Order: sequence, then structure tokens, then C-alpha cells
Amino acid sequence: MTIKKIVLANPRGFCAGVDRAIEIVEKALEIFPAPIYVFHEIVHNRHVVNRLSRNGSIFVNDLNEIPDDSICIYSAHGVSPKIRSLAQAKRLKVIDATCPLVTKVHLEAIRFTKEGYSLILIGHPGHEEVDGTMGEAPMQLVSSVEDVKTLEVSNPEKLIYLTQTTLSLDDTNQIIEALKVRFPHLETPPKEDICYATQNRQNSVKEIAGQVDLMLVVGSSNSSNSQRLKEAAQGLGIPSYLINDEKGIDKNWLENINVVGVTAGASAPEEIVRRVVDHLQSSKDVEVEGLELQDEHVQFVLPRELIQLKNP
Repeated sequence: MTIKKIVLANPRGFCAGVDRAIEIVEKALEIFPAPIYVFHEIVHNRHVVNRLSRNGSIFVNDLNEIPDDSICIYSAHGVSPKIRSLAQAKRLKVIDATCPLVTKVHLEAIRFTKEGYSLILIGHPGHEEVDGTMGEAPMQLVSSVEDVKTLEVSNPEKLIYLTQTTLSLDDTNQIIEALKVRFPHLETPPKEDICYATQNRQNSVKEIAGQVDLMLVVGSSNSSNSQRLKEAAQGLGIPSYLINDEKGIDKNWLENINVVGVTAGASAPEEIVRRVVDHLQSSKDVEVEGLELQDEHVQFVLPRELIQLKNP
């Protein structure tokens, strides 16, 4: 390896919603006897899921896999009313770890539907967050500029768009512009739906892209925001790879590379970033810049259900 310098993007890694979701599962494991069931991966990161599984969590993709009357935690990505109804029918003791910023989009969908709007959701089909949001109200899903060309809406005179919280800022802006051309009456939600952490991490990648020869993104392949970080670097002409941990690094990527950029998706633990840095530091002569994490000063309170279920 010819690496002379490692530049870490800041901010990177865990966001407030991920911190909160993981803490909810950890506290539930302290309070209640195992197993604790979690609907979907609590966050999209294999290291986090594997650790919580070892401690007594069982992750399922179907509520019917959960015995009636059990503790059930909803993942950070949110669920639809249909799932909530099924949980009630099974008498599950639910703790909702949905990120508050995802809940905000759900509430917008309900509100704007009541106000008579037709809804467009910009997002990726099959993603848990999109499935949950689309369950709240009738809406059309758009994933690309191409989708806009064939889109039909029931009320083009009163139309508003919402977005998945973990999208590419650049791609989303292109879709929004295409929607505005096709539907001149399209309205913008009062506040941006793409979350602060997604925006900050994409911007930090763009800030260091001019300094690096290659970008490594720490995150799992099913993590939407991690995939978008890889795409953000690639869009600037920087070779970029998504890795689960240091074992995913191909030494051939590093040939004739002097400066490596490293970032991490919002569900990737900082300890994995440090392992990647240690792996890349073949000698003490390799300079590391940006090791200290920036604090985004965002915190979310834990759900009341944790206390209510402990003290019924």
C-alpha cells in the first residue's frame, strides 16, 4: 500500500435516531426477560444486529413469528397502520423505536390527506421506511426522473410531495424539479423531509472529496443512507466502495492511492470506523485527519412505553 494520509469525514456514523433505537433495545433487554422481539432490523447494520441478537433480541420480518403477548419493538424505519393493528390483535406489548423524523413524515401524510391533497412519495420501493409511510394514506411512489414522465395523479391542482428520510440530496432535487415541470401546482412540505444526518453526511463527503483519491464508506449494503454516501463520492468522480468492516477492503483498490477518505453511514458504529483506520495505517507514517467526531447536538427522548411496560 502507498497510503500516506487518511481523511475522515465529519460528521459520520450514528445519528440521534439510530442512537435512540439501539438504546431502546438495550434498555428493554435490561428491563424484561429475554427474548425481546424486534420487527425488522432495528437499524440497517449487521454488526449492531448481531450484537443485539447475542444479547437476547430476536429480529423478525413477520409479526406472525412473534408469540402473542410478547414484547415487540418496532425498528427505526417505522411501520404501517396495518402492522400496528396486527400487533394489537396479537396483544403484543409494543415499544416504538421509530425515528421521530420518520414519524414526522407519517404525520404529514395523514395531515395532507385530510386536507384533500394528492400525495407523491419520493423513495425507494421495498424499503421498510417507504412501506410504513405508504401504509398511512393513498400516495404515488416515485423513485426516479423517469418515473415522473408516466406519473398520473388524481388531483394535480392540489398536490404535495413527501420524501424518504435517507435519500440522495442531488437525486431528490432532480426528481423534484421534474415534478414541478410536470405539475406546476406541486407544493413543497413545510420542512425538509430528508433528515439532518443524511444531509450532513453527504455534505461532509463532498467537502473532503477534493482531497482524496478513494473513498471508503463503512455501512451495510441494505443501508440506504450508506449507499447514498457511496454515490455522492462517485458522482464527484472519486472511486468509492461500501464496506461492512475492514475485512471488506480489497488491497487492489489501494494500489497507487495516496489519500483515502473514510466515512460511515448513520447506522454504522464508530468502533468499526476505527478498525478500518487501523487496518489502513500500515505504518505510523500514515497521517490521520478528522479522527475526533463532531457533535451534531441532536437528541431524542426515549418512548414512554419503556417505563409504562415496566410499571403497568
